[in-house]
Amino acid sequence: MLRVTVLELPATWGDPRPALASVDAELEHGAPSDLVLLPEASLRGYVSPDGDFDLAPFAEPLDGPTGRALADIARRRRTNLVGPLVLAEGEHHYNAMVGFDRRGEPMFTYRKRHPWLPETWATAGPQPAPVVDIEGARVTIAICYDLHFLAEDAVEALEASDLLLFASAWVEEHDTRPAKLAELARAHRVAVANANWGPGVVHVAGQGGSAILDARGRVLVCASSSVGSARAPSRRVIRLDADIEVARATADEL
Repeated sequence: MLRVTVLELPATWGDPRPALASVDAELEHGAPSDLVLLPEASLRGYVSPDGDFDLAPFAEPLDGPTGRALADIARRRRTNLVGPLVLAEGEHHYNAMVGFDRRGEPMFTYRKRHPWLPETWATAGPQPAPVVDIEGARVTIAICYDLHFLAEDAVEALEASDLLLFASAWVEEHDTRPAKLAELARAHRVAVANANWGPGVVHVAGQGGSAILDARGRVLVCASSSVGSARAPSRRVIRLDADIEVARATADEL
């Protein structure tokens, strides 16, 4: 079994330190976990209260202050931590997720393959999603809009994995995400952990609803979803925990 934790963080903008402090506090006081996933762009923010989608001013290298802070939390809380980074590499900026092991050492860096239309600041990731071993589980990853292209980009990775980490800042009036994730889980016999952003400095349809699904597509645990688009006050961090089977199920078992 792999103990997986999803932290649904309220939408923020700018300074990553309050969000990082919230993550650290949650992991200090909560039950131990093998693997922790944060939402897409949840430390700097995905969009400002004024509708600014440009995250390029927040870009930094992997060993910059945000990456170092994530590594430090992983090391002190003795967990594998996967969190977002606006990654600067040469002239390119990427919407990325980075993984650090229990020692705070890098495990992988995944650059979003398919930036959404407002993400004009972001370069499309050149490499497919990795499959990495985390505590004996085979794990792969996708970020938000990537979900629509996994049939083209990631079939081999999904078929080889026990768990898909899906980090999102979902925006959709009619939220098709739960059905898409359940179908994906069943089709590839892979568990799914989805960390989505929650209402905070911005409040839009599609927020909330973070979930962990098993390889049959059954919801093990789920947060409530946001409805409508009226502004709402910031929420506290929502934590979801579930145990995931590491050994891939057979077709007969499904």
